[in-house]
Amino acid sequence: MDGYLNLGLDELLMTTRSVRKRLDLGRPVPRELITECLDVAFQAPNGSNQEHWDWIVIDDPDLRLAVAEIYRGGMQDQIDRVVPPGGPRADYTRPGQPAISSSVMHLREHLHQVPALLVPVIPWRMDNATIFLQASLWGSILPAVWNFMLALRARGLGSAWTTIHLHREQAMAELLGIPFDTHTQAGLFPIAWTVGTDFKAASRTPAADTVRWNSWGGQPT
Repeated sequence: MDGYLNLGLDELLMTTRSVRKRLDLGRPVPRELITECLDVAFQAPNGSNQEHWDWIVIDDPDLRLAVAEIYRGGMQDQIDRVVPPGGPRADYTRPGQPAISSSVMHLREHLHQVPALLVPVIPWRMDNATIFLQASLWGSILPAVWNFMLALRARGLGSAWTTIHLHREQAMAELLGIPFDTHTQAGLFPIAWTVGTDFKAASRTPAADTVRWNSWGGQPT
């Protein structure tokens, strides 16, 4: 159904999920609808209201195919990577991990069929940036992208924040004409109507189990 879903605020926030298998690959998404959702995104708070960002929407079928090939190459790089001793490792024993893995692989195989893709771009390189600059730049783009995903959900569409292509960020920059030496890609977002709109809240750790009060040594309630 076109138009807004009848969602309360908390329901909207708690049911805006990463959507991969339930993206409708056969239903076009009008450009004006994407622009409408981006207008919502741009209302997010950002550092000094400078709006230091650019947004590339890809809806050309041949270009989507080329983007998907880079994405798949980045995923293979992720699979083949060697994690340094003590480096972060995903915990694949957590509940729901097999379903997530299946969902990720589904998107890998069908990314080129998604009606539109979005690449937000930050006009700085952060390879050697200070923690302050990194936090400032990510702290500006993250709320905007989340606003975008909420706007999609409210209208019956969905997306997922993917970063796997960043293993091959330069190849994507060359494909899309992004100045690689001066700009950073924040991710890659599929955009599609969802198959059904009955998404539910996810299983998450209760806040009381992880929140510390007043210091690192403060005990969770």
